[in-house]
Amino acid sequence: MDTRRRARAAGAVVLAVVALALAIGFSGGRTGADSGGRTEVVASFFPLADAAAHVGGRHVVVRNLTPPGTEPHDLELSIDRTDLAVVLGDDFQPAIEAAARRRRGATLVALDVAGGHLRADDPHVWLDPARMSEIVDAVASRLARVDPEHARTYRTRADRYNAVLQTLEREYADGLAGCSRRLLVTSHDAFGYLADAFDLDQRSVSGLSPDAEPDARKVAELADLARNKAVTTVFSETLVSPRVARTVAREAGGLRVATLNPLESLSAGELRAGADYVSVMRANLRALRTALGCT
Repeated sequence: MDTRRRARAAGAVVLAVVALALAIGFSGGRTGADSGGRTEVVASFFPLADAAAHVGGRHVVVRNLTPPGTEPHDLELSIDRTDLAVVLGDDFQPAIEAAARRRRGATLVALDVAGGHLRADDPHVWLDPARMSEIVDAVASRLARVDPEHARTYRTRADRYNAVLQTLEREYADGLAGCSRRLLVTSHDAFGYLADAFDLDQRSVSGLSPDAEPDARKVAELADLARNKAVTTVFSETLVSPRVARTVAREAGGLRVATLNPLESLSAGELRAGADYVSVMRANLRALRTALGCT
C-alpha cells in the first residue's frame, strides 16, 4: 500500500474512536486520579474501542484520540501512561503504532489475534463478526493481565458480548443465504473480509483510498460486469463522497446507489441515535439483502 493510500486509510479509520465513545458513553480519558482507580485503555479506532468498552465495563476508562469528522493525518499522541493500548497493527496507523511501540505498558495488536491478516491491502478485519469476536477475546485476556483483580468480570463480559456477535454472524449467514446475486459492487475495496465470510464476490473500482481518482478503464470494466451479472446497486459508504459509485452506476445503465458503512467512523447523526457496532452491522445487512435480492 503506498504512503498516500495508507495515510488516507489511517485517517479514516481512527476517526471512529471518539465516535464510539460518544455513542456508548466512553470517558474522555484520565489524568492521575481522574480514573477513579479504573484501568485505562487507549484504542486507536472504532472496533477496538468497542471491544474494550464492552469487555471492561465500569472497571475501565477508554481514552479516545480523535473527535468525529476530522482527518487526523498529523495526530499528536500521548499514550505512555495508559495501562493498555489497542492498535490495529501492520503499520496501518504509523503515528499511533510508533507511539505504542515506544511505550512501556501493555499493547495489543489486533491483526495478530484476528484470525490472520489474509488480505494484504484490506485491513477491515472487524467487518467479519467472527474476527471481531477474536479481538474481544484478546482484549479480555490483556485486561486480565494488567488488572487481574477483575479478570473474571472481563471474561464474563467478553463472553456476553461474543454471544451478541455470534448472533450477528448467524443473522448474516441466514440473511445472505438465499440471494439471487452474490456480486457486491463497491466504490472501493473495504468489504473483502465481510464478503469472504459470507460467500460474496466483492468487486471495486479502487483500493483503500475512497477519494482517489477512479481509473476510467476499471470503471468501464466494472460497469460491464455489473450489467452482465444483473447487478442493481453500487455501494458507496458513509462520510465519503458517492462520486465514484455514481459514476459506475451511471456507466452501468442507471443503477441504484446505496450506502454501506465500513465502521471506520460514525456520523454525528448516528451518534445522536445511539448507533454502535452491532446496530450498524445490522443496517449493512439490510442494505445488502435489498441489493442482492435476498429472500
